[in-house]
Amino acid sequence: MIEPVNPRALIVPSVIEQTPRGERVFDIYSRLLKDRIVFIGLPIDDTVANLIIAQLLHLQGEDPTEKIDMYINSPGGITSAGLAIYDTMQYIAPEVHTWCVGQAASMAAVLLAAGAPGHRAALPFSRVLIHQPFGGAQGQATDIEIQAREIGRIRRWLNEILAKHTGKPLEKIEQDTDRDYYMTAQEALEYGLVDFIAEPQHNIEA
Repeated sequence: MIEPVNPRALIVPSVIEQTPRGERVFDIYSRLLKDRIVFIGLPIDDTVANLIIAQLLHLQGEDPTEKIDMYINSPGGITSAGLAIYDTMQYIAPEVHTWCVGQAASMAAVLLAAGAPGHRAALPFSRVLIHQPFGGAQGQATDIEIQAREIGRIRRWLNEILAKHTGKPLEKIEQDTDRDYYMTAQEALEYGLVDFIAEPQHNIEA
């Protein structure tokens, strides 16, 4: 189970900016938000989802015509929390451009694929993982049956979302997510989870 993450417990760097009125200090995430960059760098739980959703809604309020860049380096997390982010991405007016940095696994892979068509990217050495949702059932037989039906419904939702955003047949998605399915950036491109592999912004000479 994904343990809840308290963002206040993390060590967050600060950025100092010079303004006509003097110095202003931003935490690094607020500074990125100023440039319309949202960063998912934690397991996705309700706290993280609420923060991401609040940022998306804030940026829509600032300018509904300007794109938002969402950088993802996450092992996934709670499905309901991830679906809340997904629905918000689809609901708001600005295009959300997604970037995989490091990894986009499980629910995070769904968010990566859900970016604006033509604007979903992976960095060269990132990886993507898709699979079926985890679930454990306990209690009386009736309760186990109810939980199993719910897990089955969530699995169908996720498979339908991946089919929609990758262009793959639903049957192919169902087959591939039956077990852990790891992909390199190139494989994610071929699968339709991303549209391009981001090239380095500078040349490295050997």
